[in-house]
Amino acid sequence: MPSRTVRRIAASIGAALLVLPLASCTGSLGPAPSSATASSTSSAAPTAVFTFGTGSEPLGLDPALVSDVESYRVTRQVLEGLVGVDQTTGEPTPLLATEWSQTDEGRTYEFKLRANVKFQDGTPFDAAAVCTNFNRWFHFSQALRKQASGTTFKGVFKAHADQAPLSIYKSCKAVAPDNVRIGLSQPFTGFLQALTLPAFAISSPKALAAEHADDLNQSRGGQPVSAYGLHPVGTGPYVFGSWDSGSVTLASNKDYWGDKGQIGTIKFVTYDQPQTRMQALLEGKIDGYDAVTVGNFDQLVKSGKQIIQRDPFSVMYLGMNQEVPILQNLKVRQAIEMGLDKDTLIRRFFIDNTAQASQFIPPKLSGFNNNAPALGYNPGKAKELLAEAGYKGEQLKFYYPLNVTRPYLPTPEKVYAEISRQLTAIGLNIKPVPVDWADGYLQKVTSPGDHALHLLGWNGSYSDPDNFVGPLFGENTGEFGYQDPQVFSKIARARGLPDGTDRTSQYQTINAQIAATVPAVPIAFPISALALSDRVLKYPASPVLNEVFTNVELKP
Repeated sequence: MPSRTVRRIAASIGAALLVLPLASCTGSLGPAPSSATASSTSSAAPTAVFTFGTGSEPLGLDPALVSDVESYRVTRQVLEGLVGVDQTTGEPTPLLATEWSQTDEGRTYEFKLRANVKFQDGTPFDAAAVCTNFNRWFHFSQALRKQASGTTFKGVFKAHADQAPLSIYKSCKAVAPDNVRIGLSQPFTGFLQALTLPAFAISSPKALAAEHADDLNQSRGGQPVSAYGLHPVGTGPYVFGSWDSGSVTLASNKDYWGDKGQIGTIKFVTYDQPQTRMQALLEGKIDGYDAVTVGNFDQLVKSGKQIIQRDPFSVMYLGMNQEVPILQNLKVRQAIEMGLDKDTLIRRFFIDNTAQASQFIPPKLSGFNNNAPALGYNPGKAKELLAEAGYKGEQLKFYYPLNVTRPYLPTPEKVYAEISRQLTAIGLNIKPVPVDWADGYLQKVTSPGDHALHLLGWNGSYSDPDNFVGPLFGENTGEFGYQDPQVFSKIARARGLPDGTDRTSQYQTINAQIAATVPAVPIAFPISALALSDRVLKYPASPVLNEVFTNVELKP
């Protein structure tokens, strides 16, 4: 399609994010306070209204208990963590902490907290509030974790309080109102980077208690949430306003400590189909939207709309669940990999320059293995492997999401149809199981169950290889039913190694071992893109989706 090569790309932001190492941890102080201090606060209250089209509704607004893009898109505006991320270098930057140091060979971190910051309910932000949040995450019960649509703490710190000896997190101590000390049980090279995750944003302890944050006794679109998950309270530049069917509204935080930007009201409006999102932009109903698809790229270009591409920092994959007996056979899993024509999938359903994936760590991160084994597309050999495995036509339930667009999966229904066709062609008996995204798709395919195959992806949140292989393959999960103690042990070791050749080599070995045992099939490192109206002069596009709307610049 030649017209797709003539693109009006407004920006390509974040390449440097993926190639620079983590900030070094030598025991010295971290960054000094950033320029975004209270002194930079705009004197005039922002008044602009900005309407943004999203691909699905949030699953909840308590970031500690969700893990989906649209929930985080909202909570990033309302809540903040101790550490931010530099849009250019990818290094940790001051946010609620202005500086930090580490001692005890990386097992103890002290954070100097920003002064005169208040939560949106008027209560002070201090060290005690930080510890309330850390200890809350650490003590999430197993029942709560099963009920939530997604939690992040265990994927980063390995265990909660009910398995405390296995946890990297050890303690939090309020040394002084403006000084907090976090203890780890072992060195964790990516700790500061991990703190940039939306899941570790600091909530108001008063609001957590008043709204019974750990009691998921409410329902939103079929998802269990707490009262707090319907009304988050943080220190961020925007205050939660309302969450109605299909829309979330935020208002500028008049007491925000930093730059308030131009936007006084944000409206997130859900359009779960790509065509309706595009039409809303063309008709001037919205100012921008995420997840531009191949099918509407050309029309946007011809209409003169701005398109911003993010650098690839996600992986889209076909998941396989080894709790399903037939998938315990390596030859069956290898046959599935060899039955997939990744080139066709990428050409038809992903934006140009999306790269084929043969492993789960993106090419620009340390640990990417140029020699990771890939079986390639070979339907003839796939049929032979199925015969050798004694496959007798056992039914494989194939789960895929409806009414959603993800940065790593722009058109799920179409991708499913093509993969299903390819796998049927090598002799597999595929049973489609479509599940509406809002009806708990994410929870269904990441929990133990009868899902044999499923479509999903992983969007990286910080520039460290552990962020990709740790949450996916660092332990046995309900998503893959993957059991490889050697890989689990290697990932645990690599997590604590200092940056350097030994750590890089370890992740390359991990990548190769995962690729050889095929617990899932990585298909693509997708490029995601946003479309914006001419009203937008600047949008803070980020590969890790760290896009706070105070940084949006609008025409006067």
